[in-house]
Amino acid sequence: MPMNNTAYKHNLLQQLRGFCYTARFLSMSRAAERMYLSQPSVSLQIKALERELNATLFERHGPRLVLTRDGETLLELARPLVEGIDRLPDVFQSRRDTAERGTVSIAAGGSTIQYILPRYIDAFVHQHPQVDVRLHNVTGRAGLALLRGGEVDLAVGPMLDAPPDIAFYPVVSYEPVLITAREHPLVKRKRVTLRDISQYPFIMPPRNQSTSRSVEMVLAEHSLEYDVKLEVGGYDVIKRYVALGLGIAIVMSHCLTESDPLHTVPMGRYFPRRSYGVVLLKGRRTPPAVTRFIQTLCPDFQPSTA
Repeated sequence: MPMNNTAYKHNLLQQLRGFCYTARFLSMSRAAERMYLSQPSVSLQIKALERELNATLFERHGPRLVLTRDGETLLELARPLVEGIDRLPDVFQSRRDTAERGTVSIAAGGSTIQYILPRYIDAFVHQHPQVDVRLHNVTGRAGLALLRGGEVDLAVGPMLDAPPDIAFYPVVSYEPVLITAREHPLVKRKRVTLRDISQYPFIMPPRNQSTSRSVEMVLAEHSLEYDVKLEVGGYDVIKRYVALGLGIAIVMSHCLTESDPLHTVPMGRYFPRRSYGVVLLKGRRTPPAVTRFIQTLCPDFQPSTA
């Protein structure tokens, strides 16, 4: 009995997807992990495709898979088809969205969500009440992973060095500030140096965050050793323990208020100012609602039409 044409096309698409992932990783096991299948399932897909096309698509050189000439030809034809099908729901949704209806999904760290984004989001939702704004509270690296995976439209936060596939649009910048308890010995000094602050224990954000990396880099450049007494997330928590006299900290000026029971010393002559901005994946089309949100932060932003 001949195979139903719809079922045949579905099987062919699955086989081509298995072939493309295997060609990408040159590994059936890694392709299976990416497709949430077992390795034997992917192997069967490849064998069925080879029977259908009467061609050998891979050769095994020891533990490695290598594409044959026929495999390279098929990959050139199949990859745009598979990638197009896989992207179809997102592309459809992005073209369906308008500036007044749609979703804006944002990755940002805790301090960005607490201190920087509220006024921009407040302005945006008042102008576009029917747009669904979603926030993902993640670290910078996790935010980049979500962005590259297509799970968020943009990230907002600081960026020391932008990778080649990332575009960074600065929005605001802040000065680094030393904070101590009001009774701390450093309060009495007219000029506080890096050597002075290295003599006291630090309260730092987690090591994977940009503030910690910046402090470590500057002190290392001056060959200064220092002690981290407490590593904790969130500027509010850091400020609380500094006020209790547990240690000192370097923070960005945007997290400070006049009501904080702290002594502050600007440290811009030692530590770089921190720019916070919009982080996008280069070449990705920005839907209308996402474009409008970005323009709330960066009025001169021009969207990609890729």
